[in-house]
Amino acid sequence: MRLLFLVLLLAVVASGGFFKDLGSKVKGVFSGENSIGQKLKNATITGFHKVFNTTAVHKIREKLRKVKDKVVKTLKLTPEMMKSLKERLQKIRFIKTDKIKPTGDTIEEINSNAKVAEELFQGDILLTDLQAEEIVEDVEEEVNPSNRTKRQALKDKRYPNTLWSEGVNFYFAWNASQQLRTAFLHGALEWQENTCIDFRESRTAKDRIVVYPEDGCWSYVGRLGGEQALSLGEGCESVSTAAHELGHALGFFHTMSRHDRDSYITVATHNIKPSWLNQFTKQTTATNENYGMQYDYGSIMHYHGRSASMNQKFTMVPFDVKYQETLGSPFISFIELSMLNEHYGCKKRCARTGAAVCKNGGFPHPRDCYKCICPSGYGGPLCDRRPDGCGSTLQAKSEWQTLTDTVGLGRGEELEFEKCNYWIESPPNTKIEVKIDSFTRGLATDGCIYAGVEINTQKDQQLTGYRFCAPEDAGQKLTSYSNRVPIMTYNRAFKSTVVLQYRYIAAGGGQRPVIPVDPSDHKPIRPVIPNEGDGQRPVFPPSPRMTTKAAPTENCVDRVSCKDLARTRFCSSSISDSTKKAICPRLCGFCK
Repeated sequence: MRLLFLVLLLAVVASGGFFKDLGSKVKGVFSGENSIGQKLKNATITGFHKVFNTTAVHKIREKLRKVKDKVVKTLKLTPEMMKSLKERLQKIRFIKTDKIKPTGDTIEEINSNAKVAEELFQGDILLTDLQAEEIVEDVEEEVNPSNRTKRQALKDKRYPNTLWSEGVNFYFAWNASQQLRTAFLHGALEWQENTCIDFRESRTAKDRIVVYPEDGCWSYVGRLGGEQALSLGEGCESVSTAAHELGHALGFFHTMSRHDRDSYITVATHNIKPSWLNQFTKQTTATNENYGMQYDYGSIMHYHGRSASMNQKFTMVPFDVKYQETLGSPFISFIELSMLNEHYGCKKRCARTGAAVCKNGGFPHPRDCYKCICPSGYGGPLCDRRPDGCGSTLQAKSEWQTLTDTVGLGRGEELEFEKCNYWIESPPNTKIEVKIDSFTRGLATDGCIYAGVEINTQKDQQLTGYRFCAPEDAGQKLTSYSNRVPIMTYNRAFKSTVVLQYRYIAAGGGQRPVIPVDPSDHKPIRPVIPNEGDGQRPVFPPSPRMTTKAAPTENCVDRVSCKDLARTRFCSSSISDSTKKAICPRLCGFCK
């Protein structure tokens, strides 16, 4: 151990530019085929590979293979459902997807290319023996219904021991890159700032996650007790991938495993790789508790529509086919945040008189009960305003008008999304039509994970809107339920432009809800600096700083999100110094 410490210390000293001559002399010690550094790396990776080669993992894989025929039986479509599937497939526009990253653009692609997908459940989950037993029981239950004892999804036989009730402890393996660390920390913040769950760096906590760059992107589900692994290998170093894998660690299985999924999507078994058929199991009402919340096509825990395809055709088709591109989202959905807050008991913190009365389906923030967590497209303390940032509120007329929006920094792949939010509003007793004229070529992916436009015309504004990101979407027309349509444009790769047409028409069919027009927000402004007292971000309580340090930030430049975090006491919060240094080094005083 002392030797490893000395080797790493010398590496830091040499790479930091100290003792320049010494650095050049020892360079060969750390590089090259037979170097100490390479041997250490090989030893570490060999140890990590043992995760996939243990008797337990082989036993679990064999257990699932044995029920493959039964799984296929549960997936068999009735003649009526097959007819419905064919009709929906005819309505879906063919979109030629673009390949942005050589390692793969989705978790399923990355893990398939890394040759680990078939070692994992549903492509990115490491199961415990107990979890595998429960999945087999679910399959048996669906084939031969019985009156077995009821359990709940997320709430298995070990619940509540699967919860990170005292917060999530984690640390990084020594060979985790700065890119991996930063992506993970941003992903952790996505969950932390919208729940009551704290993340802390600690190598000594009894229960902890070790984050390392193994082959592929994968995690266990829930807290196991002791140390458990989470991998963000090559190609996995994005905020959305980190947030997805952390979703598993917090307790989520995949959305398409919900017991009610057949009411929302159809699994097209004839397009699935034979070796993957037993991965499309679903839970039963005995094992799946969704807290009464809707199935959201825009969940970050939902895989994309061509997952495990053997012919590049769709393997999952939504009943509302306009959601086809939305499957495989890069964003944590509002429904997922609401569900996790319910699961961890966060909402009980605000179950008192005086908590915020949230609009548009929002709920009181467990870190500040006088503010709200809002659905996508809504902001402000009470979810009754357009979110801070670029965009504007537009007034529809009876004639078509044009909205042209360009978003993105135009310099390759970025860590964070640039977003703009628009509201299109119209007079009472009208509804709004929105038509896509064009979208930039070259960024079309399943799930619209690099860029896109989200248009929410739904009656239930808690749900994710429709997302589009391909030139082939031109001509797509949507009609709103009410007289307001929130629209979000987003980009984290190169630059994208969307051109939309919009107008209002008579509502018809009875009285529609009337949404009051906000007269203070009609002028297009780009960008808008958030007002100091007007944020919807949580306020983190101060606590002692952690001493664990990540690798130093290469450039002392704050991330875009620091403008919002400045209003949340981010720099004096319980978040570790390494997180602050990776995200907002200048804001938090780490710059010399």
